[in-house]
Amino acid sequence: MTTPARDGRIVVVGASLAGLRAAETLREKGFTGELTLVGDEPVPPYDRPPLSKQVLLGRVAAGDCGLPARRPVDARWKLGVRATGLDTTRKRVLLADGEELPYDRVLIATGTRARPWPHPEEAALDGVFTLRTDEDAARLAARLDAGPRRVLVIGAGFTGSEIASACRERGLPVTVAERGRAPLIGALGGTAAAFATRLQRAHGVDLRCGVTVTSLRGSGGRLTGAVFSDGSSIDADIAVVALGAVRNTEWLDGSGLAAGPRGVACDAGCRVFTMYGIVTDDVFVAGDVARFPHPLFEYQMIALEHWGNAVAQAEVAAHNMVSPGPLRRPHLTVPAFWSSQFGLNIKSVGVPTFSDQVILAQGRPEDRRLVAVYGYRGRITAAVTVDRAKWLDHYRHLIETGAPFPPAPGAADFHAGHEPVPSDVPDPRVLSHGPTVALTGHLPDRRLTLLRPGG
Repeated sequence: MTTPARDGRIVVVGASLAGLRAAETLREKGFTGELTLVGDEPVPPYDRPPLSKQVLLGRVAAGDCGLPARRPVDARWKLGVRATGLDTTRKRVLLADGEELPYDRVLIATGTRARPWPHPEEAALDGVFTLRTDEDAARLAARLDAGPRRVLVIGAGFTGSEIASACRERGLPVTVAERGRAPLIGALGGTAAAFATRLQRAHGVDLRCGVTVTSLRGSGGRLTGAVFSDGSSIDADIAVVALGAVRNTEWLDGSGLAAGPRGVACDAGCRVFTMYGIVTDDVFVAGDVARFPHPLFEYQMIALEHWGNAVAQAEVAAHNMVSPGPLRRPHLTVPAFWSSQFGLNIKSVGVPTFSDQVILAQGRPEDRRLVAVYGYRGRITAAVTVDRAKWLDHYRHLIETGAPFPPAPGAADFHAGHEPVPSDVPDPRVLSHGPTVALTGHLPDRRLTLLRPGG
């Protein structure tokens, strides 16, 4: 006999990585009811990490990055249609084409979009790009194939740095502008980001930190260059705006849910909160758009733009959507991400920005093979490896068990003489690029009016 939790109607809003993996997990867990996936892009789910790596290098076509399905999901697909609202009273998902989808449970997996250049007239110039979708990647790769005189990358987070790396591997001149003091500083802190600074400049990147792009210049509708806040300027045929991501939550305005620019707030079981902090039991969230508490990081509300988190959280959300209370489980996966740039593999476990100190545990920066370990209040909270990924599982275990910081010597080349130094985590507001891990704290996104019953 089918249990009520495994029957009925489920709508998944967002047909990318998290939405697809959630749909697959729902079927794996025995959901036999009506399943609908809504996506604003007209194509089936595809993998985004290759877009800023293999696609820009011309090794893979943007259209060949489709996500392999783990199993049939037997779902109705509504692709190329935006969700415009969520009526939690009537239990309806409102679509841009006028259709209303009834649901018993709904999963929000709308992810993020690229933050655009803030000046619309300049953003419309031929040669100004963002990189988020497969269409973005295909257009940008075609322009790189044409051999521009210079590429300007605005923002030196992971996406911006990977774009710069692809340009240099193609032999193209590239200028990177970053308002912060160093590339990757928003993800790794200032001390470790000094390594990224040396790496980019060693590969011929014209890296300009501590400056902003004040305007993009054009002629005849085409980009011709840019002006910087220090008064300097450059000529450029292409500008790639890599200013981080915007979480897709506007369609939830008026829904009564705790959704805003920082994401959609939920409990550890992926159940969404209302704007008054009351947990729902029929609205769930997963992926880049979610804000969730993590006990390993003092229950900070964390938002992650990581591939692995999207998969793990989607699986937890789907499991909990079709499981009774006692069988539900929390999303406690330790965050992890990776990046390939300038010939190196940079991988991380934990949350480097949740730290006050860092120590070089293994290797040397000049050899470009190292492990940096982060700590907060005497406890290990993260590790970043450069071409030493085999150590990630070791440090993941130390993070999970609350091991003391600094770590004890555990490798043949552990540098016992090194002392911890400040991790130098900057205020995100001083950066050009948005952080891929956002410690959003407990502050609400808006002021609330408390309604008190009379009598």
